[in-house]
Amino acid sequence: MQFQADLINQIGQYRARGIVIDVAALDVLDSFASKALRDLADMARLRGAATVIVGIQPNVAFALVQLPESLDIHTALDLEEGLTHLERVTSGHRTGQSDLAAMNDRDDERS
Repeated sequence: MQFQADLINQIGQYRARGIVIDVAALDVLDSFASKALRDLADMARLRGAATVIVGIQPNVAFALVQLPESLDIHTALDLEEGLTHLERVTSGHRTGQSDLAAMNDRDDERS
């Protein structure tokens, strides 16, 4: 719940147009956690930000489809695909640059 509140506040503070939630480290995603993710995506949408979940493990995907309610949030295989989706749905509009994007830019300049 604290994570939800913090993230929703930061969407407003940074005028975020999209958020990526990486669940690659999760071995289990139960009905409570999937509801929390749905609620978070709904709250983000109401604040003007699209949500994409990345890194769902195969066993987690299998368990999610067994749940009575669908996740109903855009998903992507990995971070790169998730960011591509967000750029598409937000018309490539960025109001700021994440630490990850800044690190990638520095890596590109070194190459």
